[in-house]
Amino acid sequence: MKIPINIPDIGKEEIREVTAVLSEKSLTSPSFDGGKRVQQFEKLLSKFVKSKFAVAVNSGTAALQASLYAIDIKPGDEVLVPSFTFVATANSVKSVGAKPVFVDILKDNYTMDPNDLRKKITRRTKAIIPVHLYGHMAYIDEILEIAKKKHIKIIEDASQSLGSKLSSKHSGTFSHLGCFSMYAGKVITSGEGGAVVTNDKKLFEKLKQIRNHGLAKNNLTTTLGLNFRLSEIGAAIAKIQMKKLPHLLSERKKNAQILTELLKKYDIVLPVQRKNETVNWYLYTIAIKNRNKMMKDLNAAGIGARVYYYPPIHKTPYYKTKIHLPNTEWAASHVISLPVHPKVRKRDLRKMRNIIS
Repeated sequence: MKIPINIPDIGKEEIREVTAVLSEKSLTSPSFDGGKRVQQFEKLLSKFVKSKFAVAVNSGTAALQASLYAIDIKPGDEVLVPSFTFVATANSVKSVGAKPVFVDILKDNYTMDPNDLRKKITRRTKAIIPVHLYGHMAYIDEILEIAKKKHIKIIEDASQSLGSKLSSKHSGTFSHLGCFSMYAGKVITSGEGGAVVTNDKKLFEKLKQIRNHGLAKNNLTTTLGLNFRLSEIGAAIAKIQMKKLPHLLSERKKNAQILTELLKKYDIVLPVQRKNETVNWYLYTIAIKNRNKMMKDLNAAGIGARVYYYPPIHKTPYYKTKIHLPNTEWAASHVISLPVHPKVRKRDLRKMRNIIS
């Protein structure tokens, strides 16, 4: 595609930093606190989102898995998740032996419906993983209120929402743990990578063990862990990307505003930014009747429009269930995501408008 749905913004600074790692031959570190660049990245991330702690790991999925281990989710436990998200959210739950229970979404921003969430809670429910989808904030205040009454822990899947905020508070910082992804297509990248943020020191210390085979500072295994470490090469890229993040977010916001202005008079459901919400515009997602034809036309013109997510998780072969999630199924048949990343130019946005109109 001439204009991919997302593309990493890598420049000379990242190349210099990676070259320095290669020259030092310090490609990774098994130490309790991680390597030098891992620690530098963690400090930059926690400062940006205003959390007390951050723990770098090697993927967004690893961030979710490590978080589930950290709050002692066990086989037989139920974890409530949306079906309208990337399958990693549910996979992470299955990977620790627990059962993902699928919750419907709201049509206005495609995130977890608090009312359906309330109906799905049972005595086996031990955690909720709301997803801040496409960069839009889930209805986290309502979800927190429900969870508090039922003594249920929350892990925010903020993989797509680094830089998004609600009432000036960053995604990932509303709950016990917040998980970010630094996959190549995200707002910042480390190639493959992720991170968990928390304000709980005990969880922070436990996460550092979990990411390194459960090893404590004394090098003895005291909890279950795996190799979730982020390499120094990945951290070197992520460190520079964090410094670029305000600019990258600004460019995405500008493109999203232009595209909204270009498309507002057409019969399309446009993404809406709620009151007191800041969206990072990871994906600009519209809903449209003739979705499949529109995607073919956009792709034929070199625009990397994509459908996220069809089918929804509860309709995939592995997870297929008989439950009916009407809003999820409607969204899966109508949404299409358009590129608004920093490499997109105004002429590209006009081209999208001309095809969609």
